[in-house]
Order: sequence, then structure tokens, then C-alpha cells
Amino acid sequence: QVQLVESGGGLVQPGGSLRLSCAASGLILSINTMGWYRQAPGKERELVARITNTGSTNIADSVKGRFTISRDNAKNTVYLQMNSLKPEDTAVYYCNLVNGGGSMRSDYWGQGTQITVSS
Repeated sequence: QVQLVESGGGLVQPGGSLRLSCAASGLILSINTMGWYRQAPGKERELVARITNTGSTNIADSVKGRFTISRDNAKNTVYLQMNSLKPEDTAVYYCNLVNGGGSMRSDYWGQGTQITVSS
């Protein structure tokens, strides 16, 4: 069984920074992608950033230049460094793991962590 444990959410003022962490445990396959999605009230869940086991990344245009995704493969942990936060970044952030590739892939989600950007 795969589990994802997130940490690092909270309340921050506009222009501030936060770092999210997500540690995966269980049977983690060598080919995988870890990432972050977010969902604001009344909106659909959207991709924020993701990173493959080889280090390739996809970053949403809305956060490019402000957010950085990285991972520690030895720890099966993914990080999201969020700088210059804006009120529109307020959402529940979910960690995601796509375990494996092709037709053998499985999706896992963390419990979500609230980020509130407000003065």
C-alpha cells in the first residue's frame, strides 16, 4: 500500500513563501512521477507542478517563475517551494504520485493541505 504524507501548509501574507513536502512510502516503483495539484473553492483541481523520477518537470503557467518543484529520490519525497505568493494561490494543495508507467500505472493522492494567502 502506498501512502503520501504532506506537510508545510498554512497561512501566509501576499509576497511570502512556503515550502510543501510530500513523502511517499510503500512500494514505490523506479518509474514514477510526483507532483502537486490544487483546488480552490468552486474550481476544478488543476496541475501546479510535477516531476518525473529522471527530473523532467511540468510547471503551470500561472506559477512559473514563482514556484519550484524538486525531489529526493532516495527519500521518495517531493518538494514545492512557493515564492511571491498571491491571494489567487489560495487552495487545497494535493500531492500526487503516478506509480509506474504505461498501462501499469497507478495514481495515489495525499490528504491535501490548505494554503491561504491573505493579509
